Amino acid sequence: MPRPRVRRNRDETIKQQPLSKTAIMKTDLDSAFLEKRITATPRPDAATPKPEDVTTRLDNVAPRPDDTTPRPAATAPVSPNQTRKSGRRWLKWSIAFVLVAVLGYAIVVRPLSRRGAAKLATSSRRGGVMTGPVPVSAQPAQQADLDVRLAALGTVTPFNTITVRSRVDGELQKVYFSEGATVEAGAPLADIDPRPFEAQKAQAEAQLAKDTALLENARVDLNRFKTLLAQDSVSGQQVDTQAALVRQYEASEKLDQAQVDTAALQLTYAHITAPIGGRIGLRLVDSGNIVHAADATGLAVITQLKPISVIFSVPQANVPRIMQRLNSGQSPVVDAYDRDGKTLLAQGKLVTVDNQIDPTTGTIKLRAEFPNDNGALFPNQFVNVQLLVDQLKGATVITTAAVQQGSVGTYVYVVTPQKTAAVRTIQTGPSDNGLIAVTKGLSPGESVVVDGLDHLRDGSAIELITSGAKPGPSPNHGGAPHSGQNRNASRQHDNT
Repeated sequence: MPRPRVRRNRDETIKQQPLSKTAIMKTDLDSAFLEKRITATPRPDAATPKPEDVTTRLDNVAPRPDDTTPRPAATAPVSPNQTRKSGRRWLKWSIAFVLVAVLGYAIVVRPLSRRGAAKLATSSRRGGVMTGPVPVSAQPAQQADLDVRLAALGTVTPFNTITVRSRVDGELQKVYFSEGATVEAGAPLADIDPRPFEAQKAQAEAQLAKDTALLENARVDLNRFKTLLAQDSVSGQQVDTQAALVRQYEASEKLDQAQVDTAALQLTYAHITAPIGGRIGLRLVDSGNIVHAADATGLAVITQLKPISVIFSVPQANVPRIMQRLNSGQSPVVDAYDRDGKTLLAQGKLVTVDNQIDPTTGTIKLRAEFPNDNGALFPNQFVNVQLLVDQLKGATVITTAAVQQGSVGTYVYVVTPQKTAAVRTIQTGPSDNGLIAVTKGLSPGESVVVDGLDHLRDGSAIELITSGAKPGPSPNHGGAPHSGQNRNASRQHDNT
């Protein structure tokens, strides 16, 4: 007997009795008809079949004798309660989605919209919509003497650098210097074993004494032969021979003396001294080693630090002006600054100019001398050099913070008697120490804006907060008229 079939639909369980093949086929057709009726949209002019007609047609269908395929269970019809539950779930999900959308708008979209509106308002104020006077700081243009300097990058180069080497071969017995110490010229540095050179000197002195005695004897014989020749006791040939022997001994005596001097000099070389004064470097050879005159490394290196020089290059266009000052007997002042260009290390003077221009770079080398009493300059150190080549007398100067760059060129904001800012185009010259010369467009006594330039436009009303009595370095804020471009005025060097 076949087992009963069970079908679970949601939370309900429907149990059915065993069905025949005819009943199974009828149930399948009913399920297909109901599903098609639910999903399809009926046409108004189409006739709706009655359930009893379908049932009558299905009753007349006989199962095939060879049909043994099992049929699926019939689908239970959807009840009204289940339809209402499904609609409630969709309603709940719709309400939840609306709440999430409202919270997202309140948390994310609305703050971003406010920020965008604030930025738009700020940009509008910068574009000239800002109401009320703009607070600014101003400084008057002054008439003063301005130095014209050339800026360059230089290298500290000592006047003398000596490698201490031995001039004789021998054992290094003693070392007197300390590494990194400052030594004076002639100070003892090391000793080489002097005994071989003392023996050579003694040998040369003995040979000299021997030849001196022979020379004296030859001279006595020569005097005797001359007396006998006057008495006609000897021939003149003997006198001439004795005179030649005297001259030979005299030459031997000179040779022996030279050998004595050579041995004494070799003995002097065994005692090594400092040839110049300066700072001595690391020891390259230790005591007990055999040193030779042909050694390439040497014993140590001495570098002269006082005075010291700096070599730097300038464009060839500045050569006539520099040579004019050197030929007039004036030594241009040279300042050496650290790598950042803020700290003054030393101050010296220009001493010489190279004899030719480098064709590859179009520059010429110059050497400046510095006393370097404080030892601030060190060999091979890179420094920023400023060479004073001229001085502008009675120039109109303002602080570099007031100079702006824009579509109209170089300009400043001039304070008018009506407390407004007016754009004034100017022509600038060299600058030095935060000040820049104005060659055209500005007169001494006129006040220019140096701070608060961000919101200024031509004709903007201003409110003076502070007014400097003397121009000087100030913070720079860009502000270009008509275009809103902000640029800082850079320091200009007269390199042409």
